[in-house]
Amino acid sequence: MALCILSLCGPRAARAATLTVGQKTAACPKALYSTIQNAVNAASSGDVIKVCAGTYPEQVVISKSLTVNGDNGAIISPVSVSANTSSLASGQPIAAIVLVQNTTAVTIQNVIIDGEGNGISGCSPDLIGIFYQNASGLLNHMAVRNVELAPDDNGCQSGVGVFVQSAGASSVVTIENSSIHNYQKGGITANEAGTQVTISGNVVTGVGIAAGAAQNGIQIGFGASGTIHANTVANHIYALCIDLMGCPAAATDILVYQSDGVTVDHNSAGVSQTGIAIVANSANVLSNTVFDSLVFDGVLLQGNNNAATGNHITHSDQAAVVISGNGNTVQQDVINDAAIGILTVAGSTGNTVGSNTFFNTPIEAQDPKPSAIRRALPYR
Repeated sequence: MALCILSLCGPRAARAATLTVGQKTAACPKALYSTIQNAVNAASSGDVIKVCAGTYPEQVVISKSLTVNGDNGAIISPVSVSANTSSLASGQPIAAIVLVQNTTAVTIQNVIIDGEGNGISGCSPDLIGIFYQNASGLLNHMAVRNVELAPDDNGCQSGVGVFVQSAGASSVVTIENSSIHNYQKGGITANEAGTQVTISGNVVTGVGIAAGAAQNGIQIGFGASGTIHANTVANHIYALCIDLMGCPAAATDILVYQSDGVTVDHNSAGVSQTGIAIVANSANVLSNTVFDSLVFDGVLLQGNNNAATGNHITHSDQAAVVISGNGNTVQQDVINDAAIGILTVAGSTGNTVGSNTFFNTPIEAQDPKPSAIRRALPYR
């Protein structure tokens, strides 16, 4: 009786091909493509694009399931950019250096995205480093830098390192172990219902004192969902926010805006006007280290049924924790060097505050607070 081994006689799954991009040298002997876009166009779904060290002056659009692996020193840095999509929420034209659109399972690893030569003049189109639009995948060990406009245009609400957005589809994206810095408006932003992100292990660094756009380091907003875990986020200071009553907008390290049920845990957030701002409901702010909150507060809970538990909050010019809403819980936090420990807005009800530890904080709790405006300014 004839024997047939399935692996030998049955249909075989197609094996993923590896397409190599670069100049054919001893360091890159298998290069067949001089541009990343040409390799993407030639690839089949499931293939791997290997990017050799070098600078690639191009915008890249990916609309099929691919893995892009860069060698150390692989840089995508276009000499100018143009609009290649538009916002699903506002219709604003967007120029993304790397656009991943209408697909799933796109992984990009170990590539530098540099927007220094973007050439945009004026506030349109918006400049984005990497944009997952109705698309899912993974960013790992990336470096995204210089996603900003010329100094004359620094007031434009443009310049986001990594942006994830959905409309009528889902975008499930993990962003991890990456370096994001020198952006104009935001480091990592995830917006709109259908977007689900895991943002973990990244270092997100603002420009410090900025008189243009009020920066946010990490933002989940407008119905998006996800987890912000174990990131280091710092240096977001809006220069025009100088005191409690004279602050048109506040820069924030981590902002959750109109997105319920987000978890923010084990992050280090500092040197901003608000370390962690929750303008939403049912968030869990757990075991974060928050430091040097200038003008305003360490943690803002502006909504209902949020919890701040086990956080270490050091040096807040105003309150370590602000409660503005109902049914919030603030417990087991360690607070050092704050003007006010826990400040509850008049009219807030049903909040639970207890088992917190205070050091060098003259007023442990205040209810109601003096009138002041806290205005987060999200990107959309």
